[in-house]
Amino acid sequence: MKLSELSPAPGAVQERFRVGRGHGSGNGKTSGRGHKGQKARSGYSRKRGFEGGQMPLARRLPKRGFVNIFAKPPAIVNLSAFEVFEDGAVVSEAELRARGIVRKCENGVKVLGQGDLTKRLTIRARAFSACAAARIEALGGKAEVV
Repeated sequence: MKLSELSPAPGAVQERFRVGRGHGSGNGKTSGRGHKGQKARSGYSRKRGFEGGQMPLARRLPKRGFVNIFAKPPAIVNLSAFEVFEDGAVVSEAELRARGIVRKCENGVKVLGQGDLTKRLTIRARAFSACAAARIEALGGKAEVV
């Protein structure tokens, strides 16, 4: 088989429906846009959250608290994810990335205590929840903050 011989499966590619080609086509004159109004105009695009001029929900609801736009949240990993490692292994962010447990960890990894851990591991991470650190050390492992 050559690259030039490849073609899509039968019925996979349909011809684009051409609007505005006479009223006999069923989509002539106004081209399926109806009569007048904002949606009938050229260049119309609905903005995200637009509600037809009504005050959008995001602006109707009260705002509370403070959101730090410069926050650098860590990647979250639960204890149950560490079961894939051998007993006595030293686990760092590089190992977690290599095994596909975390994809992005630009701001480090935080280990949380959800799930079961049965192996004695040395885990090196940016942060640990109190519960996770206690459970790791109860099994004879180490929770090292990097």
